[in-house]
Amino acid sequence: MVQVPLILAQGRPVNVSPPTYDLPRITLGVLALGAMTGASIWVMLPFAAAVVWATMIVIATWPVLVAVQARLGGRRGPAVAVMVLALLTLLVVPTWVGISTIADNSERVGKFVHSLATDGLPPPPDWLGKVPVVGERIAAKWQGMAGSPESLLARVQPHMKEAASWVAARAGGIGTTLIQLVLTVIVAGILYASGETAARGVLRFLRRLAGERGENSGRLAAKAVRAVALGIVVTALAQTLIAGAGLALSGVPHAGLLTAVVLVLCIAQVGPLLVVAPATIWLYSTGASGRGTVLLVFSLLAVTLDNLVRPVLIKRGADLPLLLIMSGVIGGVLAFGVVGLFVGPVLLAVSWTLLVAWVGDLDRVPAGAAPSPASTEGDSK
Repeated sequence: MVQVPLILAQGRPVNVSPPTYDLPRITLGVLALGAMTGASIWVMLPFAAAVVWATMIVIATWPVLVAVQARLGGRRGPAVAVMVLALLTLLVVPTWVGISTIADNSERVGKFVHSLATDGLPPPPDWLGKVPVVGERIAAKWQGMAGSPESLLARVQPHMKEAASWVAARAGGIGTTLIQLVLTVIVAGILYASGETAARGVLRFLRRLAGERGENSGRLAAKAVRAVALGIVVTALAQTLIAGAGLALSGVPHAGLLTAVVLVLCIAQVGPLLVVAPATIWLYSTGASGRGTVLLVFSLLAVTLDNLVRPVLIKRGADLPLLLIMSGVIGGVLAFGVVGLFVGPVLLAVSWTLLVAWVGDLDRVPAGAAPSPASTEGDSK
């Protein structure tokens, strides 16, 4: 109980109320809270990318975890193990294989570079000049550098320093990327194991922060993440099926391997163009115009499908304006990279919901409240 000080006034004690606020205490408390928050963010900053990726993956694949758990007799542990192994297979293993492949072929690449420096480029292939629009020009420049190491070095030397720095930066980032992927899988496994508890904690924090409106924003954010993931995966599968069918029907060699590359590129939001365009040019350059036309038609369908199917699927998963969704996806990728595919729509969805709710407060008149003067004047008229 707070003791109220007594002050003698004309020989009689008088109760004096304590001050309602203490400005220095409030200021120091806010500064201490800000310092603790900043220090906590600084400590967690190296894990921020892994936590964000793991959160997006867990939210998007939570229905899959529930389905796997139901098939395993309702046991969460084995279901989490299955999901973690799936993530390792999809994320870490391909990266590790790519690094090993680069390391195994480093000697061959070195010999090739040495041969270029001593003998120059070989003559251009015959089909290069038959490529429409740019084939003759590329073949002429290639022929100008063929068999002349001095000409090749003169053209390449100004860019060697930039290329070397770029390669060094990427080589240094490979280990960091692999560590981030492993951390993402570990954090995802923890969230899979205690997802309900984490979700309740986040919703309670949002309710404490902004009441019912904050909790609704959190649920909408989860729906937006799941909708974006559904749109990306389904669209990538549809694009891969169409592009794969075109590659197979046109008789392109190694169509199965190229289809797998198309799937990876579509999930990464690069699109199938990097595979189907060179294959189409190759077919036309070898004289197979009919098969090239078939692949061209399938390629156009696969490329345009991305702009038609993905927005519709995302809108079905989260009832948001289509322009808002597309702005979130494109702007998120430009601002945050690949993870922006999920972060961008979530940020815009939450901001849009809070803005609509805030503006909508004007339409809510409390029960028993007196009408405004403007409405009274309008009724009298």
